[in-house]
Amino acid sequence: MKKVLKFVVHRHEAKHLHFDLRLEHKGVLKSWAVPKGLPENPGIKRLAVEVEDHEIDYAAFEGTIPEGSYGAGKVEIWDAGTFIDEEWDKDKITVRFNGRRLSGRYSIIRFMEKNWLVIKLGSE
Repeated sequence: MKKVLKFVVHRHEAKHLHFDLRLEHKGVLKSWAVPKGLPENPGIKRLAVEVEDHEIDYAAFEGTIPEGSYGAGKVEIWDAGTFIDEEWDKDKITVRFNGRRLSGRYSIIRFMEKNWLVIKLGSE
């Protein structure tokens, strides 16, 4: 049986508005900046840029990162919930989200060192 894990999507008003996808994995939150947000329809691909891991507690963070600090700006939780990882290797991750806004299967596929594509998969 697959383990149920936590995810969060932060809406981050920094230099440019973007969304941060964070997935619980091996005791940390693996994180990606997603400039245009996660796709909500099957087949749509969105760029996701891998960023540094965060501590699990960061999943509950909402507030303002002060000017002069990395990532300065307003952070709010856009969605949160649980997911099941169906596949997780160094170049491809497939998960099933169960959140308030996000649900269903998504793949995150590496195409360059830090650049990935997030794709919502069709229903199965």
